[in-house]
Amino acid sequence: MIELRSDTFTLPTVGMRDAMFSAPLGDDVFGEDPTVNNLQVKVAELFGMENALFCPSGTMTNQIAISAHVSKGQEVICDELSHIYLYEGGGIMANAGASVKLLKGDLGRLSKDQIANAISPDDIHACESKLVSLENTVNKGGGSIYTSESLQEIADFCKHASIPLHLDGARIFNAMAASGQNPKQFGQWFDSISVCLSKGLGAPIGSVLLGSNDFIKKARRIRKRLGGGWRQAGLLAAAGIYALDNQVERLKDDHARATQIGLACEGLAWVSEVMPVTTNIVIIKLKDDIKASLKVAELDSLGIKCAPFGPQYIRFVTHLNFDDEALYKFIKIIKQ
Repeated sequence: MIELRSDTFTLPTVGMRDAMFSAPLGDDVFGEDPTVNNLQVKVAELFGMENALFCPSGTMTNQIAISAHVSKGQEVICDELSHIYLYEGGGIMANAGASVKLLKGDLGRLSKDQIANAISPDDIHACESKLVSLENTVNKGGGSIYTSESLQEIADFCKHASIPLHLDGARIFNAMAASGQNPKQFGQWFDSISVCLSKGLGAPIGSVLLGSNDFIKKARRIRKRLGGGWRQAGLLAAAGIYALDNQVERLKDDHARATQIGLACEGLAWVSEVMPVTTNIVIIKLKDDIKASLKVAELDSLGIKCAPFGPQYIRFVTHLNFDDEALYKFIKIIKQ
């Protein structure tokens, strides 16, 4: 089968497995797993931020960040396509007791003016705006990315307004591979960042939350409350270290193959639109009389696994286990 449902289906390479099983271990709840500590220092230094916290998932790092920034009855401003709103089980309300103000951006990307106009007035009748959250790349936006100019404008506004700015960076390394931006720029723009290691980077599990020393101290307490404290997690942290050292540069290969998938889908009788392909995500819209669930089942029967992304949308995601041979087979199948 050609696996294109998600880049979460990647499997550890031989080198990654060797690194995992040779990692020195300790108890991370006590702060004594040396490999976890090394990963946290490595990612914090990479982004130029004070501290970091290794967690099981990006959903957990996002939810911890929101709970650390926002109190009950306050609000989070984000795009309507945001993962923190659509795909994290209602966690903003359930965990932080916060409200959400949804904005309609461009493929999931917000502008400074949109955010500025969305800030609630200083009025006892209004919900206090206490956090702005961006996503980069935007999953639901077809892997869309922010420009440096836009991020600088938003960061400057949030600092002036004294509103923390959080980044859901589940695919931040894909964004940097496509834009040429570097990690320290993001460390300057954002107050907190969630960095996923288990998608394009190919680790089996894990995300890292970045922020100031005080923020991470608070985040560690929230992680414990959510049941996210783990013991000999160095086995997993070692996979993250290996991924950062060996599997970042190759992300551009995933992007190139995604572009080829997009081009191959254009003009197909059952496709009405291919969203712009910027990184490793390809979203296609089907003709009006075709249901995504039926087309996904048909493609599965032909050897292509993909994901429905709405009643008439299908998503393909490239990754390190999808090579040129698989790309050739994919194009041959859909052309037939």
